[in-house]
Amino acid sequence: MTETFDKLDMASSNLVSKNIDQIAALFPNCVTETAEGKAIDFDLLRQELSAEIVEGNKERYRLEWPGKKEAIVTANLPTTKTLRPIREDSVDFDNTENLYIEGDNLEVLKLLQESYLGKVKMIYIDPPYNTGNDFIYKDIFTIAADEFKEDSGQIDELSQRLVPNPDSSGRYHSDWLTMMYPRLKLSRNLLSDEGVIFISIGQDEVSNVVKLIDEIFGETNRISIVGRLAKAGGNKGKFFSPNIEYIVIAAKNADSAKGFRGEMDPELIKKVYTQVEAQGERKGKIYRSMGLYQSSLEARANQRYYIEAPDGKLLIPPGSVYPDKNKEGEKIVPLRKDDGVWRWTYDRYLKEKQAGNIEFKKTTNKVLVDQNGDFVDWNVNTKIWLEDREEDGQLPNDLITKFENRHSAKELKELGIPFDFAKPVELIKYLAKICGTKDGDIILDFFAGSSTTAHSIMQLNYDDAGKRKYIMVQLPEQTPEKSEAYNSGFKSICEIGKERIRRAGEKLKNRNDLNLLKNRQLLLTSDDATEGDSLSNFDIDYGFRVFRLDESNMQDVYYRPQDYQQSQLGAFADNVKPGRSGDDLLTQVMLDWGLPLSYKIEQLKVAGKNVFKVAANSLMACFDKGVDETFTKEIAQHKPLRVVFRDASFKDDTAKENVKQLLKQLSPDTEMRVI
Repeated sequence: MTETFDKLDMASSNLVSKNIDQIAALFPNCVTETAEGKAIDFDLLRQELSAEIVEGNKERYRLEWPGKKEAIVTANLPTTKTLRPIREDSVDFDNTENLYIEGDNLEVLKLLQESYLGKVKMIYIDPPYNTGNDFIYKDIFTIAADEFKEDSGQIDELSQRLVPNPDSSGRYHSDWLTMMYPRLKLSRNLLSDEGVIFISIGQDEVSNVVKLIDEIFGETNRISIVGRLAKAGGNKGKFFSPNIEYIVIAAKNADSAKGFRGEMDPELIKKVYTQVEAQGERKGKIYRSMGLYQSSLEARANQRYYIEAPDGKLLIPPGSVYPDKNKEGEKIVPLRKDDGVWRWTYDRYLKEKQAGNIEFKKTTNKVLVDQNGDFVDWNVNTKIWLEDREEDGQLPNDLITKFENRHSAKELKELGIPFDFAKPVELIKYLAKICGTKDGDIILDFFAGSSTTAHSIMQLNYDDAGKRKYIMVQLPEQTPEKSEAYNSGFKSICEIGKERIRRAGEKLKNRNDLNLLKNRQLLLTSDDATEGDSLSNFDIDYGFRVFRLDESNMQDVYYRPQDYQQSQLGAFADNVKPGRSGDDLLTQVMLDWGLPLSYKIEQLKVAGKNVFKVAANSLMACFDKGVDETFTKEIAQHKPLRVVFRDASFKDDTAKENVKQLLKQLSPDTEMRVI
């Protein structure tokens, strides 16, 4: 990280700044931010000093800050960068479906737009809180690297993309908003129609996060602003000890978002579910009763009918009319809006009664009447079974008190990982459960830090034998030289995150949890389970593929041939940069073709040449030289949907065209491309 030091100004007083501060003391709403720093909104100041409406800029309801247009442009700018696989840092590279990506998250999010568009179920991020003491990303893609390093004080553009954002800065909030806007905009594209994003944030920027979410996702898709007890006690702060953080939650489409059920509160179960079934198929099961009668705000004829009690009386909610002749099921059209109705139609009532879900009880709280309109001492209840509600779960509260930050310190200590301010594993597990993640779902965290999210998803998969997948993105930010992490051998945050995943995976793999095996009934029956059984036998994915953001594999001439003269093209006989491997090229091809980087990759020999086979026949790639008709005939037998070669794989353009035509003849559904 870049260190900052207090320095003397070595200049005379800034009187304009002092004047602004004095006006701010009287009219804080008139202070705004501009590209040059703090300034006075003179239209607002004039209005504050006038009893009449002062004409000025047209009023509008929207979020504005200096740098917003820049942020929009930044989000829309294309990138020619790519991801390079790092097999030596990965675990079970060829088989795992989890990803760990090192690099600037803005560039990475751009690269993932094709392969993961609309495929992510859950995003969790823990971005910089902008407390005045932390760092934010500075996105400058339009200037040379030397200028960037001079402007930001960085040492290395690739590994140092963070800059301090002191609260004394005139662009304190604006810089943070400019950093967050394009990342949230791009992340929304990745969410599925049922997808949800969770953003942990402190009080400094929670209001701005809400405004960003409302603008990017739409106010109707904001699900909640949840308070979280980060710690208990403490004596820091000026007026209150800051113990609360926030999680802002939004959906890609709130109408399609599913889940949002948590485990039922044990205290609620004890208090409410107090009855035990005495007979029938559910004998011994626990339930609670709920009256079938309810007041009606609108007259609904199909929910106003007679129900026969055990003693023959005909029961009905109170109303304005009762016919002389009647029978069970006879419908009565309500004459007034305050006529009572049953919760269900008569057909639904019969169905529930047949299922044993209706009970008649004597009561002193008389709410029902007979056919004469006289109140009776009967009540009709529906049974709500605990086992059914436990499966559906309980609506989560918008105040989370269970998972304090101190729990994460213990988790990291047990793994021997030195890292401060991580979120607890149980918090991310809880969020993944309440939003209904399931097998095959992808969970993304593009401010990965120590990889708590990856740890949480592995733990959750372990608990319920799930097959959720994760994508972690983290800038390889350097650890301070005097830090415990640096002295422990971790030179960057990425090294910490990757090692945490390795150690957490090994710890889970080596657990022998007989009770968990029995409770979840994972492949083995309770009778078959033994103390030697481990969940590592149940196809849980403990691996991850590591990719690193880098410049494109292709020479500049590949993208801008118009910038070169014909006489120069001979220097680019191969349009691939030196030192780039087949793995490198395959990754860039998969991204360009919109294929998920988690697809299974096999390597095989075809006619003596190295071939990559991706997700069965989704893609076959060969980057060796000498591709000819013999090789093409063998490739065609696999009937791949896509096949790709290097331009240098062919002797000349004639050989390339011959392969293309032969492939079209032998495997007409195969799409061929050349890089």
